[in-house]
Amino acid sequence: MSQDSQPRRLLQPLARVPGVGNVSARLLEKIGLRTAMDLLFYFPRRYEDFTEVQAVSQLQVGHLAQVVGTVREVESHVAESGRHVLYVLVEQDRHYLRAIFFNQPFLDGRFRAGQVLQLRGTVSERGGRLQMTQPRTQILESNQATTVGKLLPVYGLTEGLKQRQLRLMVEKTIEYAIDEIEEALPGELRESLQMSDIHSALRNIHFPENAEQAAAAHRRLAFQELFILQLALAMRRHHLMSQPTAPAIELTPKIRDRIFGRFPFELSPSQLKAFEEIAADMSRNVPMNRLLQGDVGSGKTAVAVAAILLAVAQGHQTVLMAPTEILARQHERTLQQWLRSSRVRIALWTGSVGHRASLAERIAAGEFDIVVGTQAIVQGSLKFPQLGLAVVDEQHKFGVRQRALLKTLSDHDPHYLVMTATPIPRTISMTVFGDLDVSLLERPENLRGTVHTYIGIFDQREKWWEFVAKKLREGRQGYVIAPLVSGDEDLKVSSAERLYESLSNGPLEAFRLDVLHGRQSAEEKDAALRAFAMGKTQVIVATSVVEVGIDVPNATVMTIESAERFGLSQLHQLRGRIGRGQHPGFVCAFSTSDEAIENERLKAFAEHQDGFELAEIDMKLRGPGNLFSTAQTGFPPLRIADLVADAELLTMSREIAKPFIENDPSLEQPEHRRLKQLVTAKYGAALDLSDVG
Repeated sequence: MSQDSQPRRLLQPLARVPGVGNVSARLLEKIGLRTAMDLLFYFPRRYEDFTEVQAVSQLQVGHLAQVVGTVREVESHVAESGRHVLYVLVEQDRHYLRAIFFNQPFLDGRFRAGQVLQLRGTVSERGGRLQMTQPRTQILESNQATTVGKLLPVYGLTEGLKQRQLRLMVEKTIEYAIDEIEEALPGELRESLQMSDIHSALRNIHFPENAEQAAAAHRRLAFQELFILQLALAMRRHHLMSQPTAPAIELTPKIRDRIFGRFPFELSPSQLKAFEEIAADMSRNVPMNRLLQGDVGSGKTAVAVAAILLAVAQGHQTVLMAPTEILARQHERTLQQWLRSSRVRIALWTGSVGHRASLAERIAAGEFDIVVGTQAIVQGSLKFPQLGLAVVDEQHKFGVRQRALLKTLSDHDPHYLVMTATPIPRTISMTVFGDLDVSLLERPENLRGTVHTYIGIFDQREKWWEFVAKKLREGRQGYVIAPLVSGDEDLKVSSAERLYESLSNGPLEAFRLDVLHGRQSAEEKDAALRAFAMGKTQVIVATSVVEVGIDVPNATVMTIESAERFGLSQLHQLRGRIGRGQHPGFVCAFSTSDEAIENERLKAFAEHQDGFELAEIDMKLRGPGNLFSTAQTGFPPLRIADLVADAELLTMSREIAKPFIENDPSLEQPEHRRLKQLVTAKYGAALDLSDVG
């Protein structure tokens, strides 16, 4: 197939594809489908299983059955009780089955004599006649009769679009354009993995003969999708590792002693090991690209500060970037405290900082060793003459592209350290952070099990607030967490402002309360946190802005309202704000809903203290997209692969991608041409692959 033939059909607007037309094309555009290729790669969500169609003559009363027959009679009437009843008589080889529908007047006109109808339901008998009550039905058009005995694809729809219409359009598009799809996987690789060619996989994912064929097609397409991602990550990693553009920063025994002498505590063995890994990376002139990951309370900040001091000791500037101004200001205060008597110069750079022009000039002149701030650091025109290290806290709250933006701060690439307190499931770390080396911090044993977690029910609220008041009278402090800022957003869900009012005039009226949320100015937030940290405020009512980094050792009680609105990992992060001192912590999570999955999530939250275990549970319950959305990562969404169900394929794709790129770093070999096209088209922008190959 020649290159210039590809656009003729694959990239045709759907309105020009036979069997689609203008009206349907407008509906398809609502779900993001604009070209023939879009429709070919719009995969079914699931299948209706019609592989076991049974004969009416062999039906057994009381058993679930699936039948295909021809509609012979349709009768609709309203009984004396006022109940609407619809009877549909279906014939199959001179044997009859009656379908009965109660109180569904909207079905009038749906069925007519001569239609081929699929029915699925439990068989019963009345007056010697077999029947199904309220069966699931599917009308088969004459050109769809061949689907009997197969799996029918079920697609995501939009208003005005029906399944049978979309199935027919997919079928027509396959006939029209599938031959122009280029094979991406080399034949040798497909053979070794026992995978089909792309044309067979696409046909079978949409219209499989059976479950085995559908599974094989899914395996082929999901592997290709994950393989493209892993190739992109491997290309970026190989490119970074082959570019000697960073300063080599050596850790000498003297510098090591000076760094550790700055801390008011001894680092744990896990912290020391992580620092040694970071120092080894920084000693090379290849930019470090490392993820520092640890559960709440594991001491990531101290390790990051040690790395910062190493760079500063060797004459380099550093950047510490946090996701919120609250956290940036806290990092700045921590550094000022630990480096109080040193000559290290620290600047704060956030959206609300004044005198920006003069401050930027002083940073560019090298007057500051450490600049702490938010993503405002990469959104302006800051320049660093000697940038040696960039640290990003809570990486998952930034976009991937901001890593590339950090390069613009200096004439050379800095070493790059990202850290997160959000435990990351292994499959996520292999995708979102697949181009990073990982240092894992263990949570100290003496911090485990110090927080008691409960699921609250409505009639326990009074007792819980009595318990909170008791702890406050003992001198402790507490948090009250709500998912919303104000009541205008959703009256059924708790909000910080409503809770502040009700608690201040109710169960906690004897205590000093304050409110904290993202709509406040930087000064208001900072004042609220300072008052809470100094003990002037006993309870702070907040949204999830306190999720990361806030450290008030005297805070020991937390109430989480509308807890079902938070994910497990987020609940665990919130819990990490208490029990950080010598007193045990207590968390009570109240739910506004009793849905099973929410109860399952909250039950796991109450039963498990380990953040990594909770992250895996969270991903299984909610899916990976809820943990790290494509908006956060900068990655396009996966079309068919599932990071939970396809974890084995992900591991396999990563293992295969690594030697692929080692042997052909830029995918220049002729048999890899299509792979390179797919890699750069899908991930070139997100992973800054413009200078690769």
